[in-house]
Amino acid sequence: MLRSQFRPLAAGVSAFCQSSLRLAALRGYATQVRSNHDSDASTALSGAGAQADYEPVKMRTYKPRTPGLRHLKRPINDHLWKGRPYLPLTFPKKGHGKGGRNNQGVITVRHRGGGHKRRIRTVDFERWAPGPHLVERIEYDPGRSAHIALLTRKANGKKTYIVAAEGMRAGDVVHSYRQGIPKDLLDSMGGVIDPGVLASKTAWRGNCLPMHMIPVGTNVFNVGSQAKGGAVFCRSAGTYATVISKEEETREDGSKVVTGRFVVVRLQSGEIRRVSKDACATIGVASNVMHHYRQLGKAGRKRWLNIRPTVRGLAMNAFEHPHGGGRGKSKGNRIPTSPWGTPSKGGFKTRRKSNINKWVVTPRVRNMGKRRDKKTA
Repeated sequence: MLRSQFRPLAAGVSAFCQSSLRLAALRGYATQVRSNHDSDASTALSGAGAQADYEPVKMRTYKPRTPGLRHLKRPINDHLWKGRPYLPLTFPKKGHGKGGRNNQGVITVRHRGGGHKRRIRTVDFERWAPGPHLVERIEYDPGRSAHIALLTRKANGKKTYIVAAEGMRAGDVVHSYRQGIPKDLLDSMGGVIDPGVLASKTAWRGNCLPMHMIPVGTNVFNVGSQAKGGAVFCRSAGTYATVISKEEETREDGSKVVTGRFVVVRLQSGEIRRVSKDACATIGVASNVMHHYRQLGKAGRKRWLNIRPTVRGLAMNAFEHPHGGGRGKSKGNRIPTSPWGTPSKGGFKTRRKSNINKWVVTPRVRNMGKRRDKKTA
């Protein structure tokens, strides 16, 4: 009697197991698992005392089907282009330069070599071309941590790559005002340049402006240093600078005019420096801001990125490193040094005191091997 009662239940369990196995077979190799910092953290922070500008870290994790997937964490970038790059703007990375060699074949950068085959993307850091540019797509670039955007100039259809701003998506329209204010924009303001109206029409994410047109307090990236050069600061993922001050004077009608030659910006390191007022800068923050939260998960993924292992000096022979040799773990009773004998803890000063960078207003804090005081940090 009991067997007849449990037969339908056993049939249902077996059917459920077969369906789950069928779904597992259809599922991909790595399955996305919700991160610990997802919606639960956001709802917890919505209570009293939560900071309004705090955003929980959202990373893509995977079910540990293999040891290499257990600790793998990646930023969620589902908007990236999944095809090949625009080939006319790329060229292959070949030769002994991929192994950290210079033009004479001497290793100048250690721990480089191997890695996946790549093509270098030609990125426009100057952005002299005026007019509207349509963002075709956002792409991954193996040569940098930030993402790049493929632009198409509406005037002639020419395509260029730029470093994408955080939040930029396909279909956006960006402009460059390095060659001046367009006539139609000047006519819309009545032929008179109003700084407030000008900023409201030009200071948009992804637009490239000269520094004197950017309002004070704006976050910018791809910051240039010279009037005719390209961007040299804040080009990697998640970096930005803040416009601190401009040498302005107020006229009788209340309008402000830039009279000085320089604009002061603050970098993320804490350094405050002067750049030319005609240097370029892009409004916003460099894309892929979650890049520094990633975990590669296994040593092989490090090798795919063209990075070779780093061997401790203590494990080397005596002729290979100052810490090498001896019986057991012995470094010869000397301070930590590099393979060439220079001190490796706290930095090694090589800059002359007379060689002062005149563009730096306030240098960044250098700890020189000492623990930073929390009161002065």
